[in-house]
Amino acid sequence: MLIVAMMGMMLGLACVLALASPWPWLAPMVIGALAVVAFLYRRPGWGLLGLVVLVPLEGLFKELAFSPAKFLGASLIGILLMQLLLRQLPEGRARSNLWPLLLLFLLWVGLSFLFSSNHPASLGNLRELLIGMTLFGIVLLVGRDVPLLPLCRLLVISVAATCLIALFSARHQVQGRAVGLLQDANYFALLITVAMPLAVLLAMRARHWLTRLLWLGLGVVLLAGMTRTDSRSGLVVLLLALLVGLWHHRARLARIRPRHLGFIMLGAALLVPLGLMSVPDDYVERIKSLSILRSGVNAHQDASLGRRASYLLVGGEMIREDPVFGGGPGTFALRYATTGYAKAFSDSSDSLDIYRRAHNTYLEIFAEMGIPAGLLFLALLLMGWRNFERARRAWLDRGERELADLVVHLGLAFFSMTLFLLFLSVPNHKLLWLLLGLSWVLRQQAESGGPAEVRSA
Repeated sequence: MLIVAMMGMMLGLACVLALASPWPWLAPMVIGALAVVAFLYRRPGWGLLGLVVLVPLEGLFKELAFSPAKFLGASLIGILLMQLLLRQLPEGRARSNLWPLLLLFLLWVGLSFLFSSNHPASLGNLRELLIGMTLFGIVLLVGRDVPLLPLCRLLVISVAATCLIALFSARHQVQGRAVGLLQDANYFALLITVAMPLAVLLAMRARHWLTRLLWLGLGVVLLAGMTRTDSRSGLVVLLLALLVGLWHHRARLARIRPRHLGFIMLGAALLVPLGLMSVPDDYVERIKSLSILRSGVNAHQDASLGRRASYLLVGGEMIREDPVFGGGPGTFALRYATTGYAKAFSDSSDSLDIYRRAHNTYLEIFAEMGIPAGLLFLALLLMGWRNFERARRAWLDRGERELADLVVHLGLAFFSMTLFLLFLSVPNHKLLWLLLGLSWVLRQQAESGGPAEVRSA
């Protein structure tokens, strides 16, 4: 009753403030927002599903000071903190074998902030990192209540929808490269590489041929979106994830009989030429440009590869200058702007174009936060990989092949994310911390036998 009374008082106060503000039309929305909060209090797992759906759609709300994702995240954090204080969550939910490494990493990041060469820039970078990390805590607390197949479906549908938008709308392309609802083609390619293993899983798990055709069609849409991003790194990561997935399913490949080979060859004869014809010529040329790496990077032949080489040089200088604490969180772009590389590789006359991040999460952490922080971050990701592997092994030992496949494909999404960190600076990416938290949740469920929610998923 006390909570109901407090929520009623908050509702009345919020409505009065909205009516007295220059935006009185917000008053009815307060009631809707409170209804959402009340629903999330009873079903916080739905809030996590909503955050997953909104990750590819964040560009729709970039002009809003308080976007739906921020409202949903803030509400969910407040609700979970209240439930923890009232002891309404089962005991042990927040435990994880990842906490020691994560706390040590945060401790070193804090020390790097104290010794930073630019505290305002470091403070903004640290704030973004902590916002991304909140997904880790949320997953630990409510991840066991979230059905995993619906989570996969929502993420695939959300990313595929942005692919369709980018394919048919020139507004969502930058210099001919599809960016979806984001601002960078490589960030968009990252989402596609994470969603692709999940689309393959859904196609394999489909019980009806129409449903399987739907997921296969969405997989084709994801591939089409990848070709329009012109992302070479995205293609490399996608192929590596495909090879790992084929290795996991090698036992199923052994079931192929000679009578099936004719159908396989017919499908390949139809699909391979069609796929090659649908790939843009610019993308083919960008892929061919990777061949120059055998003879070293030549900035005159490929400015993009030359720019990435310059990031390595600048990052190496920062590591040598302060290998313990680095230059401070968020200072790589400031350091790069002072070098001659910034103007030499600038794509436009905009002065902000010289402030470039390292486009390599690992390099950026080593350079900005020091070698100890970089090693702790690597250990954190390796522990996440180990959690997925232990969960897979536990389900296979119990004969739960479908659950093992689910763990493997979520692990492949995490594998794709960690590989893509070599080509992007996204230590705060929500999906990274969501999948890292899921690695422990899945391992704990597998080693304990798994609750009914996982089995029904």
